[in-house]
Amino acid sequence: MAINITINKICLVKECCHRYDLPRSITCPEDAAQVAMDIFHLEQEAQEVLILISLNIKNMIMGVQEISRGSTSYSLVSPKEIFKTALLHNAEGIIMVHNHPSGDNTPSKPDIEVTKRISQAGNLLAIPLLDHIIVSDTGFLSIKEAQPIPQLFRSDGI
Repeated sequence: MAINITINKICLVKECCHRYDLPRSITCPEDAAQVAMDIFHLEQEAQEVLILISLNIKNMIMGVQEISRGSTSYSLVSPKEIFKTALLHNAEGIIMVHNHPSGDNTPSKPDIEVTKRISQAGNLLAIPLLDHIIVSDTGFLSIKEAQPIPQLFRSDGI
């Protein structure tokens, strides 16, 4: 008995490539915040935007991509979208960066919960979350530095 089987093939096409005067590798939270602000101008956004910085084993930037765009007070975060992007970039580690249009960089309870979920998923996939950074027009905050939570971030990261 013969059956029909659908075979799918996905081809990736580089959409665009721009030159930015940025550090080649991320060595500290300031570097990651600067990348987010220089490329996406997150500090000027009126709604929350989440971007992902994908890094190789030496913390060199493999890709930077917008993951989601929300309202003035929240942005939906899908672990599936984050790790799909990380896998497509061949990432060895990731940094999430999102903005707070209010100007208050204090992490909300949902920010901490999302960080925990993404960190756990990253550990399962061997793509660790190195930091989660909140930016605004008043500066930035590294959740890794501000909220020391054991086993949340890789200790040898940025």
